[in-house]
Amino acid sequence: MKYTLRQLEIFVAVARHESVSRAADELALSQSATSTALGELERQFDTQLFDRIGKTLRLNELGQVLQPHAVQLIEHASEIETLLARKTDFGPLKIGATLTVGNYLATLIAADFLRLHPSAQVRLSVHNSATIVQQLTHYELDLGLIEGSCRHPDLVVEPWVEDELVVFCAPAHPLAHGRPVSMLELAGQDWILREQGSGTRETFDQALRHFNGNLNVRLELEHTEAIKRAVESGLGIGCISRLALREAFRRGSLTEVHTPDLDLRRQFQFVTHRRKYVTAGMREFVALCRKMTAGVARSDLIKLPFIP
Repeated sequence: MKYTLRQLEIFVAVARHESVSRAADELALSQSATSTALGELERQFDTQLFDRIGKTLRLNELGQVLQPHAVQLIEHASEIETLLARKTDFGPLKIGATLTVGNYLATLIAADFLRLHPSAQVRLSVHNSATIVQQLTHYELDLGLIEGSCRHPDLVVEPWVEDELVVFCAPAHPLAHGRPVSMLELAGQDWILREQGSGTRETFDQALRHFNGNLNVRLELEHTEAIKRAVESGLGIGCISRLALREAFRRGSLTEVHTPDLDLRRQFQFVTHRRKYVTAGMREFVALCRKMTAGVARSDLIKLPFIP
């Protein structure tokens, strides 16, 4: 072969970072060695894989075609190395989870995975749905666990378990009376909501798509715990996953607002790149996810340790 796995590894890293220096840092190589290896790969085939724009390298058409094949080959090689070394555990696993899934489910599943496979490594990053989708398309993640919808043509989506958002308020709030609340009443409230780009906000906006009025969104926050604290302090009402509110409802520090006019159901979902090789570690992690939710109709009914 005219190329080496190391050259492909460098190509993939440069493609991911769009920078030779950042790729060199990731691979623990000098910038000169990284640049030389990439240049040699292109010279061997008398071609270019990147468009040079100042100090930024952007994949050209050929580079975009090569990237998924190179990623797959590197991952196959990693599994072969594990097999030849007679290791029983998996290689590094990069998981991206949206906020509700990441904080309440994915950390527990990652802990189970590491208990079963002590030599494995899991990197769990928590972001909103839009960021997880972007990272998956750039091969920065092996697997995404998201709360919102995903329609990207390069990604494969599989349903996991149903989830439901719920409108909630502080116990002293005027809507904390237990009776159904109309859209007119909801429209007159101050709202504390997740930011645009989050799966939670997407589900909420979709539920209100037939409502012609305007809501007074007083505050947008990126974290569910911050929203809970803001609502507890009386700043307004909120809408997040019932899973994230389970213990607060049990303690009585927050109260559900009954909204029969709103359909706030959604699905937690697995997302992968359709051209990415599915490793044994990925399959095992998904299997543990499904084991956690086996026979469960909705996320807040999962048996979990105490959630503060």
